[in-house]
Amino acid sequence: MDTVQNNQAAAAKTARVPVAHPMLAMMGMLIGGFVGMFSETSLNIALPQLMTQLNVSTATVQWLVTGYMLMIGIVLPLSSLISKWFTTRQVILFALVDFAVGAVISALAPGFGVLLFGRMIQGIATGLILPLMFTVAMQIFPPYKLGAAMGMIGLVIMFAPAVGPTLAGLVLGLASWRWIFWLFIPFLIIAFVFAVISLKNIAPVTRPKIDFLSILLSMVGFGSLVVGVSLASDHGWGSAVVLGSLVLGILVLAWYTHRQLTMEHPILNLRAFAIPGFRVGASLVMINFGIILSAMYLLPMYIQKGLLVPVALTGIIMFPGGLVNAFVSAVSGRLYDQIGARMPAMLGFIISMVGALMLALTTTHSAIWYVILAHIVLMIGVPLAMSPSQTHGLNSLTGPIAADGSAIMNTLQQVVGAIATAVATSLLGIGQAAYFANGAHQAASAFTNGAHYGFYFTLILTIAGFLLAMRLPKHKETVR
Repeated sequence: MDTVQNNQAAAAKTARVPVAHPMLAMMGMLIGGFVGMFSETSLNIALPQLMTQLNVSTATVQWLVTGYMLMIGIVLPLSSLISKWFTTRQVILFALVDFAVGAVISALAPGFGVLLFGRMIQGIATGLILPLMFTVAMQIFPPYKLGAAMGMIGLVIMFAPAVGPTLAGLVLGLASWRWIFWLFIPFLIIAFVFAVISLKNIAPVTRPKIDFLSILLSMVGFGSLVVGVSLASDHGWGSAVVLGSLVLGILVLAWYTHRQLTMEHPILNLRAFAIPGFRVGASLVMINFGIILSAMYLLPMYIQKGLLVPVALTGIIMFPGGLVNAFVSAVSGRLYDQIGARMPAMLGFIISMVGALMLALTTTHSAIWYVILAHIVLMIGVPLAMSPSQTHGLNSLTGPIAADGSAIMNTLQQVVGAIATAVATSLLGIGQAAYFANGAHQAASAFTNGAHYGFYFTLILTIAGFLLAMRLPKHKETVR
């Protein structure tokens, strides 16, 4: 018995793939991941300006957000296969160069089409970097430091989207929206240098057979689903094109799921969902991502078009929330190491609930301090629930399937994030139309009413997350 316990204790202190300096090995991916997630929300604050300069509608301009996340959602399911064909180092270096190319194209874009094309190229890079961050961390950090490592990654995943509007607002106050993309380049260069110097391969290159049908089904399925929800803003939920896209997406994804479950070597091992811990953890992560992306899409536009605040000041208003998000993200991973996932997750969703409700109660005359406070409350709750839920889900997987866990989780959270953004856009339009239908004509009040519809959706997600978090185990489970 003593020998078994000693072996377990030794295993808890040993990484699966020992690395002399794991933090340095992660640094290139962390910076690249930060830029990718920063890019996910940094344009939100510029959307009103882009609508005017590029002469596009709200429903069209939202494609700069959903199109980016759609590409991430398409690439992510392939990450496990790609990591078996190329070394970790090759994938990350390619992704960083790819992101820089997309940023340059976006910065020089003469119109909306080229700008969207550049954004989608950037989405490919983020889709490659995100799952590798989790996979590499699971391999090079010993189990007893896993919670802290996931908290560090959570800091990137949660802080970057939260601080994106703030930094972008400051840039827009000094220059044009094009400089948001130029801002990415120096960070990508630093990440590239770290990756060249410190990053090593953590898995063998086996080059398995490629199932092209699964790749096609994944692209069509996820793509149709996001396109259908996004088109609802312009065409309405009952239109033929929206219903057709949604039905096509659901049917193709059902075929894709059946194929993955029956293949001996699936591209994405969906059997992970048979494990309750992963199923609950992944679902909580998806809900949490829907909360932050729907709120971070609506809030900067409400501040500008509902409160009529200048764009640079909008960024400053959102800064305290981003700062609080960074602190809570860093702490929440350590909470998992100490008390497990249930209490932090439940508390996080309760706090998020309060923040979402506060945002839903705003008006065109709300005090700036109230909006800042509501944002801070939301930014306490979301990261408090995110990191423990994520670590609990990934830690439920062992053996070869563990490598697929982060790809599955990140794929679905990006797809859900794109859908949540599209739903928020649709509700924004419905709320504005409802206001004008009553005979009123104030544009700021109409936009605020539309934002309320979107924030109600965010509130519903917080309630769903709390109810699901109750299914997490009451006590911390032993890391296996």
